[in-house]
Amino acid sequence: MRVCVIGTGYVGLVTGACLAHVGHDVICVDNNEEKVKIMKSGQSPIFEPGLSEIMQNAIKNGKIQFTTDLAAGVTHGEILFIAVGTPPLSSGESDTRYVEAVARGIGSHLNGGYKVIVNKSTVPIGSGDWVRMIVLDGIAERQKTLVSAGSGVSTPEQLSEITAEFDVVSNPEFLREGSAVYDTFNPDRIVLGSNNSRAVEMMKQLYAPIVERQFAEDKSLEPVPVLVTDLSSAEMIKYAANAFLATKISFINEVANICDRVGADVTQVAKGIGLDSRIGNKFLNAGIGWGGSCFPKDVSALVHTADDYGYEAQLLKAAVSVNERQRLIALEKLQHALKILKGKTVGLLGLTFKPDTDDMRDAPALNLIEQLNRLGAKVKAYDPIISQTGMRHGLSGVVVETDAERLADGCDALVLVTEWQQFSNLDYAKMAKLMNNPVIIDGRNFLDPETMVRAGFQYEGIGR
Repeated sequence: MRVCVIGTGYVGLVTGACLAHVGHDVICVDNNEEKVKIMKSGQSPIFEPGLSEIMQNAIKNGKIQFTTDLAAGVTHGEILFIAVGTPPLSSGESDTRYVEAVARGIGSHLNGGYKVIVNKSTVPIGSGDWVRMIVLDGIAERQKTLVSAGSGVSTPEQLSEITAEFDVVSNPEFLREGSAVYDTFNPDRIVLGSNNSRAVEMMKQLYAPIVERQFAEDKSLEPVPVLVTDLSSAEMIKYAANAFLATKISFINEVANICDRVGADVTQVAKGIGLDSRIGNKFLNAGIGWGGSCFPKDVSALVHTADDYGYEAQLLKAAVSVNERQRLIALEKLQHALKILKGKTVGLLGLTFKPDTDDMRDAPALNLIEQLNRLGAKVKAYDPIISQTGMRHGLSGVVVETDAERLADGCDALVLVTEWQQFSNLDYAKMAKLMNNPVIIDGRNFLDPETMVRAGFQYEGIGR
């Protein structure tokens, strides 16, 4: 099938590259010329395991193109994905101006033939009908422009020839940064929100290779469940899923804080409750809180939507409150171990909000850097991606080192912020000897306490 993906962030680029990999003809559109040049060369502008290889194969096979020309993409695609960002505003609601601009642009370029316009961006509930309205506005503006330009188009019959038949589908993404390619080919489910059977059938045809597990890690599994809902329910599913996962993490963090006070080990508690099939063991890792581009934005947007409709989402607000406090747990533990932080040097192991990504959006490390600077500490950091690529993401108040041993040298304490797999194999005994005061705060309960003690560290976990 012919596909156009508008927006090449984490969601758009992964979606476009993976659909090209399964055999569709894809054009990815972005208004950033430099970014398009990078992608045309076969390089991914974001760090995502496996993505560059898939892009390069798709380019070689002639299955994917990159352009800044929205008109070319709209003309090409039978299915048009809107995958631009919807960053949070200070109020907590989503900023939908990029979605609006794209929808209007699509309308201004639609010309004959049936199209399915897919909301892949995480958009407020009710956006399906709103996008349809904006696309129609774009079509109307185009008609008005043609009439005023004296193009000879003026009668209703002539105007009907430049309109278009389309439907809007909500197709939320459930990709995890760091494993987005894997998640695309091995999804738990595919959600399609639409009231039009023709649009749904086209989407099922698009996803058939993935539904049938042709590119899955385990091809023997049953087909991927495809859930067809109305537009609003599909939009709500995305928000509800992320809000539930964020709440689950806040719950285990609250349990961890109680464990710290009563002498229990939250890792054992999490294992015990995770064996209950009603609970499950995922997202029960206590630490210094959740961050990134999805959880904070989606929970806040759902709270804002509830407020708009006269309902106070108390549980979700509590999950956010617990998470905000949790980010200060490592600071409290540092103060307990070092007392006064002014004049001390603290090293951060990891900067990104999770491993296997270069994403610093709403990362707990940023809060730590800010608070440590406020208290007069010198902050150093080492991150396998940020340190090596030079992508500093506007970081200030922190010295970014090129390896873990340089980080440890002269530090009074270390804080493990991101559980990069590489951090399990560091020479901690050597690092301890390089430090002024070998204290380590394991903000992800990633390290083995006994191993760290043998290496010469005073070890502090979260809820351990």
